[in-house]
Amino acid sequence: MMGDMRAVVQRVSSASVTVDGVTVGAVDEPGLLVLVGVTHTDTPAEASRLAAKLWGLRILSGERSCSDIGAPLLVVSQFTLYGDARKGRRPTWQAAAPGPVAEPLVEAVCAALRELGARVETGVFGADMKVALTNDGPITLILEV
Repeated sequence: MMGDMRAVVQRVSSASVTVDGVTVGAVDEPGLLVLVGVTHTDTPAEASRLAAKLWGLRILSGERSCSDIGAPLLVVSQFTLYGDARKGRRPTWQAAAPGPVAEPLVEAVCAALRELGARVETGVFGADMKVALTNDGPITLILEV
């Protein structure tokens, strides 16, 4: 059974991730900020498909992709993309994969992007991260692969 790896993709002029006041990942030129969520049934195949989709997604200026202009990507793990708030006021996270499942798959997305030639910056899996960005457009998409 295949999963539905999720990503929220934002076209940015710049973006950064800090942990404990230290910048751990940043893009300081036009590119993409990608928040990646993993569910229990996701596989490395979905990670590769997501990477290919991100690399070729034509949402940068002039309908170009990261692959067209060598634009950087900042990839941040985001288990809350699988939060379910349909009942009550407190979301449940049951659909989010646990760290031992999710972390290697987020890493697989980054590795597949790098194999395609991408410059990839990242956050720190499981850390309390502060994400800053300038959304350009604004353009924000939700992808499921």
